[in-house]
Amino acid sequence: MMRSLRLRLAVGAVIAIGLVLLVAWLSLTRLFTDYVVERYRSEMTTIVDTLAAELTLKDGKLSLAREPADPRFDLPNGGRYWQVSPLTGDSLRSRSLWDVAIDPDAPVGSRYEGFSVSAGPDGRPMLVHSQTLSLGESAPAVRFVASAAFPQRELDEALRDFQAPLRLMLLATAGVLAAAAFLQNAIGLAPLRRLRERAASVRAGRDRDFGTYGPSEVQPLVSEINLLLKEREMAVERARARASDLAHGLKTPLTVLAQLAERLPAEDRGLALRQVELVRQRADRQLQAARMGVERMATTSVMGLGGKLVSVLRPVTAERDVAWKIAIDNALSLDVDPADLAECLGNLLDNAAKWARSFIRFSARRDQGAITILIEDDGPGIAEQDRGPILKRGARLDTTDDREPEGTGLGLAISADIADAYGATLTLERSDLGGLRVRLTFPVRVERRPLRDPA
Repeated sequence: MMRSLRLRLAVGAVIAIGLVLLVAWLSLTRLFTDYVVERYRSEMTTIVDTLAAELTLKDGKLSLAREPADPRFDLPNGGRYWQVSPLTGDSLRSRSLWDVAIDPDAPVGSRYEGFSVSAGPDGRPMLVHSQTLSLGESAPAVRFVASAAFPQRELDEALRDFQAPLRLMLLATAGVLAAAAFLQNAIGLAPLRRLRERAASVRAGRDRDFGTYGPSEVQPLVSEINLLLKEREMAVERARARASDLAHGLKTPLTVLAQLAERLPAEDRGLALRQVELVRQRADRQLQAARMGVERMATTSVMGLGGKLVSVLRPVTAERDVAWKIAIDNALSLDVDPADLAECLGNLLDNAAKWARSFIRFSARRDQGAITILIEDDGPGIAEQDRGPILKRGARLDTTDDREPEGTGLGLAISADIADAYGATLTLERSDLGGLRVRLTFPVRVERRPLRDPA
């Protein structure tokens, strides 16, 4: 089943043009054939009438007072032939027939365009027009068959001479009609292309709806989409309100639990506080997942957002003399919600800031159909066998580094989930700096997908 409107219209136009031109071909060919055949029949009838007018009856025998004046009758195989065949007696015929006689009793079935077919003096078919006449008004009146003929190839050549330019004309007409059909197709579908661009603008957050743009035929569809967008916006607001209520509802109980945990014995206090923090982190992740499921897209500058994140982290690493290098084109942007991209890059940059010894490199580039973001450090890195497990929630690696950071191990997992929600991929590699390289690859045209269940 064809799902493309353009293809459907093109196929319909080709079929319609083909049918019309086929009918035109058959009709014009038939009309011209009838016209040429009628001209030849008229010529043959004139010859027969001329023969009949010149015939005389003497002693019961037919004789021709004067032969037709056309010189082709006097040349052997001259191209025009006549014959007078009485029912009894010898026949009279033109010299052009040479030693061939026209059979006046040829079977009716052997006919071509209304003419009888007979062998000519050259052995090729000739077309014969015959009439049965009588001469004399008294009882001894003589009946005879008067025939006139011409070569069949003359009729065939006349038809071919007509059909050759007709084919060229119809092919040229087909080309013009096809071009007109495809032009009409392009013009007719142009509003749909502009509607698609408007949809991309709505999706990117630059417009709230389609407005009243579009031809009258698609206005009902545009109106329904606008209503759907309005209902979606209301659902977003309700979801935000519920998320805010949930955040506030969890904040107070978690604070109370943390205060109660401070009163526990020392051997239990740390475990209880870590569990409270784990609940807070997972609640925050659930709220993030709910927000990502309903927020609209927006175009975000990678350099603009990345520069802000680095400016926040740079003072944290300054006391360890960690240098930063940023190599990002100012024109590079992604159709990603700024808050989502900030959380994703923030976790990755924060991880690099915690583990880097002296240098962090933050770069981004466009590679054909993708935008690649690289965050590299010269820290201890992650062993290849540990790179998969570390992307799971709560996973932390045993390390002998005396700067082991606090946290629950959710940072890399959250970044991986956000990347997956936008159709991007997050991979961990070894950097040429000696530490970890995080490669984040976004498609140029981002299609948001449902976020994985964070439970």
